[in-house]
Formats: sequence, structure tokens, C-alpha cells
Amino acid sequence: MSAQVHILGPQFSTFVRSVCLACEEKGISYRYGLKPGGEEIEFKGPSHLALHPFGKIPALLHDEHVIFETTAICRYLDAAFPGPALQPEDPVERAYVDEWSAALSCYVDQALVRNYLLEFAFPKGEDGSIRMDKVAEHQPAVIDMLGLLEHQLAGKPFICGEQYSMADTILTPMLDYLSGLPHADELLAATPELKAWTERMQARDSGKQVLISRS
Repeated sequence: MSAQVHILGPQFSTFVRSVCLACEEKGISYRYGLKPGGEEIEFKGPSHLALHPFGKIPALLHDEHVIFETTAICRYLDAAFPGPALQPEDPVERAYVDEWSAALSCYVDQALVRNYLLEFAFPKGEDGSIRMDKVAEHQPAVIDMLGLLEHQLAGKPFICGEQYSMADTILTPMLDYLSGLPHADELLAATPELKAWTERMQARDSGKQVLISRS
């Protein structure tokens, strides 16, 4: 059976993984990668910019529709396909999911992924070494951000309350990568609820399908 949607971007991307998690939770069949039509799309080339005007990933291709930006993609998937809801019905609770999805995609991603995790994934030091001075520079902000997330959880099973939501799909890949660092226990020492939440997200059926390395 052919996939219902194509997710433009590499599987290792945190935001691509977020969309994959949303598809897994909804029961939507999907493909991913930079070859939606069989021919590779040049990153930031004309064909890429035609799908995402800012040259970022992911973008979602569904029939003749193209949706970009992770939060918009997740909202679209939730509205366009049957399956468990990724947003609450209550308008106030839905607004909380929206605000946290936006905050995670912006502030949390910047602190945990752009400023920190990418230094381990794609080192820019001499001879490809990790710039430990940059790690040390940004680690306090990482620990502060983890403390904020611990406060947000505050005894709840999911990041925005009692219901698994698109906010969980956005945060999960970030914390999954962070928990794989050699010094993860040090980073998460003061945030036991966040550590337990990460382990629960990894253990979900969606996590087992998405949070793995693929060539």
C-alpha cells in the first residue's frame, strides 16, 4: 500500500521525527526523505524552495497539498485524518497545547538542539572535534530549560496535561537525543519527572518505531 503522506526531510531531524510520531499516533502511513517523487531535491535549491519558501524542513506532501512548519503540519494531520486526537477539544486546553508547541519549536529547540545537541552531532572544531568550550558555554541554559520543562510537567503524564498531544511529539525527539549523551544522567539529575517522561515516550509504540537510527 502506498504511503498516505510524504514528509520532506531526513529521518534524523528532530522535527521530521516529530511529524513521524504524529503519523504513528494517528495511524497514518508515511514516507520521509528528500526524494518525494523519486528524484532527490537539492537542499535549499529551487525545488526545495517551491515546497518550503524558507528552505527548511520538514514539509508535508499530501495529495496536491504542501504544508510547512512542524506545528502547522501536526495540526493538519490531526484535522485531516482519523485516529486519536493530538489536540484537546476544550479551547483553553487547545490553546495551551498550541502555546507549548510553539515554545518548544522555538525557545526549547534553540537551547537544546541548535545551541547544544548539534555540537555533538555535527562538531565544528578542529579536525571535526567537539568544541567543548561551546558545550560548556551553553550547558547552563540547557539545565535551566530542563528545569522549566520539569516544572511544566509537575505530576502530569504529558507535557500539557492528561492527554498525549502534538506538544509531546515535538519535545520527544529532542529529549530522546539528549538522553543519549554520555553525560545525560548529569544533565537530568535534577529533573526526575522529565527523565521518566522521556522513558515513557521512548517506550510508546510510536517511539519504538521512530526514535531509532536508520540509514
